[in-house]
Amino acid sequence: MSEIFKGIPRIHYEGPDSNNPLAFKYYNPTEILGDKTMEEHLRFSAAFWHTFNAAGADPFGDGTISRPWDKYVDPMDKAKSRMTGAFEFFEKLGVPFFCFHDRDIAPEGENLSQTNRNFDVIALYVKELMQTSHVKLLWGTANLFSHPRYVHGAATSSNADVFAYAAAQVKKAMEVTKELDGQNYVFWGGREGYETLLNTDMGLELDNLARFFHMAVDYAKKIGFTGQLLIEPKPKEPTKHQYDFDVASVLAFLRKYGLEKDFKVNIEANHATLAGHTFQHELHYARINGSLGSVDANQGDELLGWDTDQFPTNLYTTTLAMYEILKNGGLHKGGLNFDAKVRRASFTAENIFQAHIAGMDAFALGLKAAYKLLKNRALENVIEERYCSYTYGIGQKICEGRIGFSELEEYALANSVKNQSGCQEVLESILNRYIIQAQN
Repeated sequence: MSEIFKGIPRIHYEGPDSNNPLAFKYYNPTEILGDKTMEEHLRFSAAFWHTFNAAGADPFGDGTISRPWDKYVDPMDKAKSRMTGAFEFFEKLGVPFFCFHDRDIAPEGENLSQTNRNFDVIALYVKELMQTSHVKLLWGTANLFSHPRYVHGAATSSNADVFAYAAAQVKKAMEVTKELDGQNYVFWGGREGYETLLNTDMGLELDNLARFFHMAVDYAKKIGFTGQLLIEPKPKEPTKHQYDFDVASVLAFLRKYGLEKDFKVNIEANHATLAGHTFQHELHYARINGSLGSVDANQGDELLGWDTDQFPTNLYTTTLAMYEILKNGGLHKGGLNFDAKVRRASFTAENIFQAHIAGMDAFALGLKAAYKLLKNRALENVIEERYCSYTYGIGQKICEGRIGFSELEEYALANSVKNQSGCQEVLESILNRYIIQAQN
């Protein structure tokens, strides 16, 4: 099999003093922290759509990126060449996982039957490539947002025929994900929302979305798929308001419809930004509710109001993300999937390797800093001290539910209030120190 990314070697760890742009400075996959290697902690994954399908186009200009597989005219030949290049990329970069949408890897045909046949052919080719590769499928999903049929949504469409088509598409995507031993299956409601309430029956749409998810749960059981089912929150774009707005909205939806035991969340950093939250907030909210499943590792631009899907390089963000993930006991079946794309001006083959290296190094540093923060209880002790009044006396009675308003009024009348400082600046300084130390 001919080499597609010619001249690019397998990426190795060379340490923080290296100036090699095609080497890891901080990500050392075999380095052990606690009882896991760095590779086991981070569970990196490459996203098929941005990495191999993106052409660098934007609303104001044509694509700037040309890849070796673009020379093929036949869609299936192009799909096979792209997949060959993808596995070469996975092996050279050393990521243990990858993710895909169904339409990323196999072209749509003239009808659903032909589309499914295309999907089967490429899935068989993927399975053959996986037999001689270390890489595994982190998750699969169905693209229920790009085709014009989904103009009004998929499971929330006003057209029952579209609902049926979406169900058939998810059915097939779940089957392929199982066939390829995928560890998760993701639902992203790209157009499950509304543009205006003037023409929207929100109650019916939400009920139908729940019906769709219940059907998916039933079918996963029917085919013996034991992977984790995930919902990915996003507040807007492409619809003005999406029903999976943020983690809190997703959890409320799941609890209302009795689905909370069947789904966890796949949290994307850029989506948190669009929802007006920090990445840590979304991870934290999911963690304390036992719903943190997997992560789309990227970052947005806070000066821009859309989903820029940049590679994650902010060390504060990666440290606080890994802090939450470590407190979660890890990502279990999930992983850190680079749902990120190189900038339009970064159009060379080397650039996609360099971008992933930058993201992997940033999360490796975040892991090291977060691990030491937790090991030394640098923040935990402060938090415990701040809330210690709930461990005895009146606070303990509150937590145990042994007291009411009348008793609390009696207590308040007899006692004065004296608060303690939150010391936010001190804690931010501690965080700085641990991030700096992790680089040495």
